[in-house]
Amino acid sequence: MLDALRFDPAQETDRIVAWLSQQMHDAGFGHAVLGVSGGLDSALVAALCARALGPDNVHGMILPHETSSPQSMAHGQKLIEQLGIASSLFDITPMVEALVARDPEMNSVRRGNIMSRCRMVTLYDQSAAWDALVMGTGNRTEMLLGYFTLYGDSAAALRPIAHLYKYQVRTLATYLGLPEEIVHKAPSADLWAGQTDEGDLGFSYDEADQILYLLTEAGLSERKAAELGFAPETVQAVRRRMERNAFKRSEPPLLPTIAQATGHP
Repeated sequence: MLDALRFDPAQETDRIVAWLSQQMHDAGFGHAVLGVSGGLDSALVAALCARALGPDNVHGMILPHETSSPQSMAHGQKLIEQLGIASSLFDITPMVEALVARDPEMNSVRRGNIMSRCRMVTLYDQSAAWDALVMGTGNRTEMLLGYFTLYGDSAAALRPIAHLYKYQVRTLATYLGLPEEIVHKAPSADLWAGQTDEGDLGFSYDEADQILYLLTEAGLSERKAAELGFAPETVQAVRRRMERNAFKRSEPPLLPTIAQATGHP
């Protein structure tokens, strides 16, 4: 792993917790709600929120579909019990299948997007009921690659770990003592049986983290990045995915106002 991606986890924990506390105070909210998937990213966000706000002020929702892995639910419940946060379970299957029934032949990507958006509908409804802000669980690697569903798992009031590469997420989760079975399992959105993030992407997170850092923060060209020991085709694949999904990271474009377009003061 590149030395530039290594960091002091104690110092970073304090920085994120202070930021979260200040953001919540400035927004006038004392409660947070998030989906607890049984995966690494949501586990870390839940733990950081519990530190910043107190466990009683964090609501973790387990939102399974009938195709979800029972292991994911078990891991989510274990995390909730370890942190001592408030929790609830809501099965999104009826919501999802009502839409799928309109086109039973839809592919797994469309079904996965529906699941992600149904989960976010549920979280935002719960945030209104609990007077809470929805916490995003996406990391920097996913954000740069566009590996998320617009208005699904990308929707959030705050994104506490969106500045951390996946390697850094795992480092921080290990430091905080989160369950090892969560920290070390293959990352997956759990949208269909056997689905894994790295299988979808076609390269590993360790490769993506380092290549993304070199292409963005270090400002290197594809050729220069490859010269540091990465397969040129992998560097190209990371760059193409980042560029193809750039629209996901931007607000939808707007026309100038009429006054601006006509030059009227």
